[in-house]
Amino acid sequence: MSSISKLEYERCDMYDLTGFQRDLLYVIAGLDDPHGLAIKDELENYYEKEIHHGRLYPNLDTLVEKGLVEKSQRDRRTNEYTTTRRGTREIEARAEWEAKYIDHDG
Repeated sequence: MSSISKLEYERCDMYDLTGFQRDLLYVIAGLDDPHGLAIKDELENYYEKEIHHGRLYPNLDTLVEKGLVEKSQRDRRTNEYTTTRRGTREIEARAEWEAKYIDHDG
């Protein structure tokens, strides 16, 4: 790796994500039962507007392609999503990065 350290290279996917994709990743990590409709409901509550399937599922597939989320089949109609080890590391690294810029002392 040229001038980029291995750790920085591994983080590249997180800052390349859209805000919506990051929100998806956080929701998947935080839900006990992360299936498509539960993820959709959680984001609709947060955004206070409807999330269309045409937006939700392609973005979930992107997270799977990037290796941040695993997709498995619960039954014939329902997919479950879980964060991978890498996805969890990305969330933790992002939280550390954000914490450097937040004034905790008020």
